[in-house]
Amino acid sequence: MLDFAIFAVTFLLALVGAVLYLYPAFRQAAGIPGITPTEEKDGNLPDIVNSGSLHEFLVNLHERYGPVVSFWFGRRLVVSLGTVDVLKQHINPNKTSDPFETMLKSLLRYQSGGGNVSEKHMRKKLCENGVTNSLKSNFALLLKLSEELLDKWLSYPETQHVPLSQHMLGFAMKSVTQMVMGSTFENDQEVIRFQKNHGTVWSEIGKGFLDGSLDKNTTRKKQYEDALMQLESVLRNIIKERKGRNFSQHIFIDSLVKGNLNDQQILEDSMIFSLASCIITAKLCTWAICFLTTSEEVQKKLYEEINQVFGNGPVTPEKIEQLSLLNSTSEVKQTLVLYALGVVLQDPNTWPSPHKFDPDRFDDELVMKTFSSLGFSGTQECPELRFAYMVTTVLLSVLVKRLHLLSVEGQVIETKYELVTSSREEAWITVSKRY
Repeated sequence: MLDFAIFAVTFLLALVGAVLYLYPAFRQAAGIPGITPTEEKDGNLPDIVNSGSLHEFLVNLHERYGPVVSFWFGRRLVVSLGTVDVLKQHINPNKTSDPFETMLKSLLRYQSGGGNVSEKHMRKKLCENGVTNSLKSNFALLLKLSEELLDKWLSYPETQHVPLSQHMLGFAMKSVTQMVMGSTFENDQEVIRFQKNHGTVWSEIGKGFLDGSLDKNTTRKKQYEDALMQLESVLRNIIKERKGRNFSQHIFIDSLVKGNLNDQQILEDSMIFSLASCIITAKLCTWAICFLTTSEEVQKKLYEEINQVFGNGPVTPEKIEQLSLLNSTSEVKQTLVLYALGVVLQDPNTWPSPHKFDPDRFDDELVMKTFSSLGFSGTQECPELRFAYMVTTVLLSVLVKRLHLLSVEGQVIETKYELVTSSREEAWITVSKRY
């Protein structure tokens, strides 16, 4: 029987080409093979841009220098780990930092991410509680949104091509906005407005900042700044509304509001969570379904497991625990250590068929233990990922129980590597009813 936890890991690994951690060790690249900075200010960013993406840059770097390599992200030294063996020697060095937080806060130029270890633990705990409480309070909402999408797909003729990426982005936006920011986003127009601003900000985070093109284009920069300002305005209003009041629906921001944080800290943490959760959830759902369409055998095993757990009964939080990979924290300074999972999963010395979608590759106990230790099980290292796991698990449980998910014949899906891996063009699928 397919272990859904490991099944979910493969989707995440396809989604996230690299996981970032901070480690208080190396101050210079002594003894570590790699490349020197191309530019004093930008480090090897020009090399990353010229490679096409961080993932492709890392693939080339590891091919040249081996499993442990170094390069420079701006003025920060980065050590990249590219095999399972070296990952096992360096498991979870930093349990206080969100994998996306360091990079996103830097790109957004937020300043309140510092503080001592105690403060970082406290803020991370508030975020973890926010995820736990918002998922618990809004499980019925998540189920409702999943069933609405199911009903929409059930109404389609079997020959109709479904724009998967588009539908998953819309589903993720509805789920995240309502569970993070509340009932304001029951209004579809508010979701559409948020999605437009989110898209403008995220596109520049993913490319404009990294290649320097944003600062060179005044029109794009103004559009970015206006979109970010509108997102921040929405969050400020919600923070103000939720302070000192009790609501029947517990949303993510409530946990931050009730903590010992000032308004700017709440704004920054909720902005990072909202931006990352929307995109991670959308891409995780997209790749999960996309991979399922490529393997009838895997989809059948998942269908059987869903039936075994739920039977003819409803999807419930108690039973979903049997399927999902859910629910782990040193001083953070100096060298950035990068777990190059996109490179690790293509290592022919580790995997018999490194480019084949095969969840059973994780059946090996030692491999499973290694990847579990990276933060893919137990208490999640990254709150955004734990949130996305639950949303994706509920959606798959609802969809696979009623539908066969099928690929479009002749379609070749090319990947685009940025901060989060996506398909270069729309990914199309078809669906057929199981009953």
